[in-house]
Amino acid sequence: MLVHGTRFAGGQWRPQLAALAAEFPVTAVDLPGHGSRSTEPWDLDRAADLIAQAVRDLDAGPAVVVGHSLGGYVSLHFAHRHPDLLAGLVLMGASMPTTGPLTIPYRLVAALVERLPADRLTRWNDRLLRRLYPPEVVDATIADGYAFHTLPVAWRDMLGRFDAASLAAVRAPVLILNGERDRLFRSGERTFAQARPGTRIELIPGAAHLANFDAPAAVTDAVRRFARELSPAR
Repeated sequence: MLVHGTRFAGGQWRPQLAALAAEFPVTAVDLPGHGSRSTEPWDLDRAADLIAQAVRDLDAGPAVVVGHSLGGYVSLHFAHRHPDLLAGLVLMGASMPTTGPLTIPYRLVAALVERLPADRLTRWNDRLLRRLYPPEVVDATIADGYAFHTLPVAWRDMLGRFDAASLAAVRAPVLILNGERDRLFRSGERTFAQARPGTRIELIPGAAHLANFDAPAAVTDAVRRFARELSPAR
């Protein structure tokens, strides 16, 4: 189960979906206010419940849930709310506490996004993604559009809510998977890992926050290996 990051939707995972589908039942979910659910209001409990429903729809038992950035924190909330549906948790770009002074820039960004026209933000994002990445990696993300209208409320909902203690209560195995150059969002990775014994940290060399765009094959391989560890009979 793949859960997208801030402003994106399920298309973010196009590079991983096809590769993982050769071995596992796999799908990507759109969170409230994003992609196919762009008209739905943001709600954290509803987001976790959508993941739960998608896991049930796969009809393959508890799932390995991979969440990037916003989706990582939502996946952590899912782990608390639906522990029976979780076989393993991968937090990607989501091991920074959403408490304390590091959250100040995100409050400012949320306020700024509310003041900028969505069409201008869309053009900027399209140009940036097309300049940095090949079409086969980002075309699905661009086609999904961007949830700028949801970003402020979603991030305000995250702030003050998650820290290393949030991971301590997770019963399933956990992999913290970060881009090597994602200095901000991996800033708490050691504290997070120490909060739950057995948690492993793995870094994607040369990748930044959008690790599955920067190094699609390496992210796919890391997720595949983690899933195989949890289902060695495959």
